Parts: sequence; structure tokens; C-alpha cells
Amino acid sequence: MTTTRLPAALAPWAGTLSAISPELAVAFGPLLRHLDALVGEREPVADVLGNPDGLGGLARSGRPDQLLPSEWLLADAYPDEFLRRYVDGELLHLAPEFRTPAVRGRIAALVDAGPTQAGAGRLVQLAALLVLHRRAAARGTELVVVVLGDPYGRRLTGDLAELLPAWLAARRPVDPTPSDVQHARAGLDAADQAWLLTSPRLADRLPAHLRVLTSEPTRWSARGADHVVVRLDGTTAELPLPASEIAVRTLRGAEFRRAEPTPVGQPSADADADADADADADADGAAGRALPAFTTDARTLLARGRRATTLLAANLPNGDARVITAVRARRHDLPGPVLAAGRIGRRLIALYVRGDELVPYVSGRAFGEPGGHTADLAAFGTDRDAAVPEELFARPVLPLLRDGADLLLPLAGRWRRIRPDGSVADDSALGRGGHDRPHFDRFREPRLFAGGPLHEEARDARHFLHSGGSQAWSQDGRTWQVRTGPGDECRISFRENADVIGLVHDGGRPALITVSRSGLVVRGVRADGVRTLTRFSGASGPPAVHPTLPLIAAEIRPGRIVVGDANTGRIHFQIGGTE
Repeated sequence: MTTTRLPAALAPWAGTLSAISPELAVAFGPLLRHLDALVGEREPVADVLGNPDGLGGLARSGRPDQLLPSEWLLADAYPDEFLRRYVDGELLHLAPEFRTPAVRGRIAALVDAGPTQAGAGRLVQLAALLVLHRRAAARGTELVVVVLGDPYGRRLTGDLAELLPAWLAARRPVDPTPSDVQHARAGLDAADQAWLLTSPRLADRLPAHLRVLTSEPTRWSARGADHVVVRLDGTTAELPLPASEIAVRTLRGAEFRRAEPTPVGQPSADADADADADADADADGAAGRALPAFTTDARTLLARGRRATTLLAANLPNGDARVITAVRARRHDLPGPVLAAGRIGRRLIALYVRGDELVPYVSGRAFGEPGGHTADLAAFGTDRDAAVPEELFARPVLPLLRDGADLLLPLAGRWRRIRPDGSVADDSALGRGGHDRPHFDRFREPRLFAGGPLHEEARDARHFLHSGGSQAWSQDGRTWQVRTGPGDECRISFRENADVIGLVHDGGRPALITVSRSGLVVRGVRADGVRTLTRFSGASGPPAVHPTLPLIAAEIRPGRIVVGDANTGRIHFQIGGTE
């Protein structure tokens, strides 16, 4: 956007309106401001971020006193460029961090994409989505769009440049019913705030306690509807619509501006090496097929490539935490799909499937005799499908541990011991800490707890969690009792509909790492507050947490993994290539 195209009254909306054309932004101005006022009367943004907790990085929005000093220098030397960047939302601000014990759920828009909402109704929905997305960003959360009656139950999220075309394409041939609304609300997290965008016809058949925004045309001209009546919780307003020419182009998607992908900044001075890394990532993919994982206590991150036969291993150095270090992942091409792997001392040992056998692969010093530890798949179950389900290759690699001369592998609900001669023994069931888990989670496996005996209450708890010498237990998965290695105890609880994926420590204080059921919002929950780990949220899947160190890793986009501090949320390493 430029200062000549965007009125001063819409300058605060520059970041949100960058997803649509300047012409549509100007035409939508009155509708946007009135809708924002209606929504704001019922859902103020103030007092939702909690107590300040320092600075957490850079942002493109904020108060004037949060502007970087370099931006003020720009204002002094080049005032026209400063004004342009201000209007286009390109000025850099210091981003504050907050701690709060309150739950910060998402804002959910339940949209009616049926025939009744065609035309004017869809234009009002578009304006409402822009308003709700802006308010979600101000709350530090995200907007999720649910199309009523969608047979696949999809949730539309992401930046407006991606979300708006997906919303526009999600037209339904029939109008939704109250049961569709009930089904959509049941799929939301408990802390989510739902707004229903529909017609008065459906709103009259729904309970009164819902937030319902309805619209219907009231004034017509020779070119079509030019005003609508908008109702929200008993408040009625007549608002103008854009002119018919631009309205038609909008409903065809011609007024949306697709944002170019924003590459992650390269921290290394070796630009050529980083370019090679990006090319390798595009060709083979870093974690393009499965999530990254810390399978042992080593500072090694493992992931499959786009092909299940490729194993990527990145050793994380003990570098300067104040800068972002580029790390190259070493690529290992195996003859078969990789099932499990682990860094054991200076060796990287993996197990892959070759025909009807499970075969070890060793990088480093030899382990045992050549050909040793090769096991028949039949020894793990009744047949190959029962022993190695195909979906395992779309999940993080399983951990592989060493016990003397044997290898230990958690597979199909049991611990399996693979001896040097290739024989396989059942070595006990997986711990009940992984109750109802879809896949193996080493944080919930009591067998891997190295902090001594379990607490008496932990033995009978439905949920169990451990990290280093600390253990935590819970009956409902949301209220946890944590006991550290020195014997200190505390209680950590949250209300959000989220899964606990890790336990870390910050100066001796324990914190739970949670990810919302949507798999997008990652948070660190302590006894005294909550911190949203923004830089690790919105990834392609739940992040990986180190079992003993405060490290967290996430694939922020295909072929690009970031690793950082699970307490502060700062990025320390980025991985974007293979060797």
C-alpha cells in the first residue's frame, strides 16, 4: 500500500489490508470501521495479554515508543520513506513478551457458505474476517475459519493472503443447519471464541447465547445491492457495500493480493554455503515427510527426508545463544525406509526395513559384528503389516537405545530387545504414561525416567511425564503435579484444550510445553504464568522437545527447521539443507 492510495483513517489497518487491493481497502473502509466498533463493544481487546515479561524479538506493529532507533533515524533522514513504511506496516518494533495465567484461545469464525449468503452476505463476511483477524493478532492468538457443513471438517488458518482465497473457494451447495453449527462448535477448543457469520434465517433457529453476526441487503440500485443491514446481539446498523464493479471482482478473487513467501534470514556469513543448503533442502527436504525428533539425550536432531529412506541428522553445537547459527544436516541414504534411530556416543545407529528384515545402519565406529542385530520382521508380530504399520513412516523416527550389546526398540506397544545374533525378545510393555497416545512419546515412558523411583502418586496417575530428574503426573491431563530432582513440588494447570508434549526447566523452575489440539499454538506453561512460543507455533506439525535440555525444534516451512530455547522462545539454530 502507498500513502497516495490508502486514506489516513485506514493507516492503522495497513497490515491487515495488505492482503487485499488498495481499491478494495478504500471501498471497504466504512464497512470495516463500523463492524470493528460493533465487535469491539462485545469483545474488547484490552487486558488480555497479561503482565509484561521483557522483549521477545521484532514485530511489524506496536506503539511508537517500541520503534527501533534505526527507524527514528530513517524518519529524520528520509521522512517520505518512513511514512511509506508506516502505512505499509513495514516499520520494525520491539515485540514485548507477556506472562498471564489466563487462557488465550483462538478466535473462530463459523461461516455460512450456502446460497443464502451469496453476493452481499459474502462481502460482509469478508469484512468481518478482516476485523476478526486483526483483533486475533492484537490478542496474540490466531483466526481459524470453519466452513459450516464442510464434509471434511477442515479448519482454515494462516495469513490472510492464504486464508481468504481458501475461504472464497469454500462454497457449499446447500444452506447449513443448526446441527452443522453444533458440530462445528464441538470441534473447537474450550477456550476458543466463536463468531457465527450467517443469515437471519439460520440465526433465528439458534440459541440466543451465541455470538451471531447476520446481514441481508436492504437498498438496491440498478447495479445491485448497495446497502446491507448488519445485526449483532440486538444491535442493528445499515452499512454501505462497495460499488458493484469492484464487488464482483472481489467475489471472483481478483482483489486479493497473494503475499510472496518470506524467506528466513540467513545468519551465516557464508552465503554460498547457505544457498547450497537451500538447494539441497528443496531437492531432498529437511523433515519434509515426518517431524523432527530428539530420540536420545544427545544434542542431535533427527528427521526423515521427503523419502522415507533418507535420514537427516543435525548435531547442534554449544554456540553463542545470542545469535542464530546455521547448522547443516548430514544426509544418510539407506537401502530401505528408516524406522528408528539414535545417537549413541559418537555413533549414529538406525534401523531400516529391507524386505522381510530389520537391518541396522551405523555411522561411526562399528557396533558389534558385521551383519549383527539383523532381525526378521516376523519376530515382532504375526506378519510385516502388524510389525511395521505403514503410518509409522509418516511419524517421527522412533528412538533406538543401547543396553549393553543389545538394542532396544519401542514398537507395537512393546519394548523389543534385539540381540547381536538377530534374535528378538519381548522386554515388557510400554508404560501406562503413554495411555491413549497415538504414537510413542518418550516423555511419557516411565522406563526412561532416570531420576530414581517414581513418586507414589505418580504410580497410579492416568498421565505421567518426566524430564531429567523431574517427574509430573495428572489425572485429567490439564492439572499436573510436578516434583523436581531436588524434591521441590509445584502445581501447574491450564484450561486450554491442548496436549502436553514436553517438560523443561528454567533455572530450576519446571514448565510444561503444550500444543493446541489444532497443532498450531505452542506455549510454555509454568506455575506462575503462560508464555506463547510464537516462533515455534504454526508449524507443519507439533514441535519436538529435547528430553533433558530446554531445546525445542519445529519445521516452520518445508525444508526449514528452527531450534531454540523452550523457555524464552528465542531461535538459536536453523537447519535448511543436507550434505
